[in-house]
Amino acid sequence: MTLVVLAHGSANPAGLRTVEAVAARVRYRLPGVPVRVAYVEISRPSLTDVLSEVDEQAVVVPLLCARDHAAVAGAKAARGVLVANTMGPERLLAHVAAERLRAAGARGGQPVMLVVAGSKDPAAQGEAARAAQLLEQTWGGTVRAAHLTGYGQRMSEVLGGFRARGMPLPAVAPYFVAPGPLLDRTRVGARSLGLEVLADVLGDHPYVAEAVARRYRAATARRFALSLA
Repeated sequence: MTLVVLAHGSANPAGLRTVEAVAARVRYRLPGVPVRVAYVEISRPSLTDVLSEVDEQAVVVPLLCARDHAAVAGAKAARGVLVANTMGPERLLAHVAAERLRAAGARGGQPVMLVVAGSKDPAAQGEAARAAQLLEQTWGGTVRAAHLTGYGQRMSEVLGGFRARGMPLPAVAPYFVAPGPLLDRTRVGARSLGLEVLADVLGDHPYVAEAVARRYRAATARRFALSLA
């Protein structure tokens, strides 16, 4: 079954290069599986374009760290398409985020603000909290999730919570795979709040590719199990 990596899309060439690099790593992990890249908006090819070229059933794996129903709505409506779960929350991604924090100069045990895209789906808050918990276990310091959109606390509110507890300024960990508008918003928000330590996006780390491969394997195994029922 063809694996379609579905990314948001971006006008930032670095974002597109990152997505393609992740797809290349996924191909290495899933030999014999056709891997295509599609974008929700801005960039091409679109998901519709890719699915029209796929002759067999496809598994769409959203290259998203948290759920976004709007992003995958088109995939769910397409016939013969299986939509896998988003990549997060995932312990592999927590290890990548911790690595990015260290590279940005964050001190071990320093509080961390994990910035997620956000969603109006109530379940997304719980997933963001779980992602923060996984990073907290990996990082060894307090981690709280901040939401750019939808429900949940904003960056300023999370910072206020840290200050109310007398904690030092947190480092900021963007919970996104590739640079783009979400990272830009995070940078602006961090700068306005006086937060100087900002980690990079997760990027094309091998663990990111493995998270995609795991979602593909789980989706295909689930379909096979249902076919036997």
